[in-house]
Amino acid sequence: MTQDLLPVTRIPRTGLPAHAIVVGDPARAAAVAALLDGAEEVSYHREYRVFSGSWKGLPVAVASHGVGGPGAILLFQELAEAGVRVFLRFGTAGAMKPGIGDGDLVIAEAAVRDDGVTHQLLPPEYPAVSSPEAVLALQRAAREARVPHHRGIVWTRAAFQPGLIPLFSYDGAGLAAIEMELSALLVTASLRGLVAGGVLVVDGANADELVDEESTGGYNPHRDVVAAGVERGAVVSLEALRLLAEEFRA
Repeated sequence: MTQDLLPVTRIPRTGLPAHAIVVGDPARAAAVAALLDGAEEVSYHREYRVFSGSWKGLPVAVASHGVGGPGAILLFQELAEAGVRVFLRFGTAGAMKPGIGDGDLVIAEAAVRDDGVTHQLLPPEYPAVSSPEAVLALQRAAREARVPHHRGIVWTRAAFQPGLIPLFSYDGAGLAAIEMELSALLVTASLRGLVAGGVLVVDGANADELVDEESTGGYNPHRDVVAAGVERGAVVSLEALRLLAEEFRA
């Protein structure tokens, strides 16, 4: 008998752990899964690569969602249908204010809903907020690992490259970083009564006054300082899931 699979991601309708790390890159999903005990690949369809295993005794799923909110929200919705109840997005982002260095972690308290998909689901006034327990678990995990980290609001923006339309400025709004998928996750979780949060590794500077093209050579996320941040962030993310399960009963 053919196993019952969900239509878009082709993941099983049942049997996944309740706690999950979601990432953009399928290769990063494999790298995070390599830290788990007993890791197994559950499925791989399009950009959606899913693993299961355990972290310090906690069953965990790791799944990739690709680039951008519209595709990512399909994974979030189908993971929720399959039984995932706690989500942490582990991704990369550009710094939006001074003092946030390459390889640092940004723990998202909330996100600007410029994701290209959630405005088609509900009014723009509806907030995209992290679950408080997720923020606290990520902060504690980062502190205990002695990893440079910051808390703040991030900007989820659908367009990666600038176009002819002037970039709306959030100067003076105190945003910490910019990325492409988190608000889609936070809205999905709020609508479904799930726990969700996000931690992002800074791979460059995006605020105009922070960018020094001459000295940096432009955007390059493939540097050792970023790779080191990703390695630290993977452990922080997994440890935060454990704290959510054990300390916050999430």
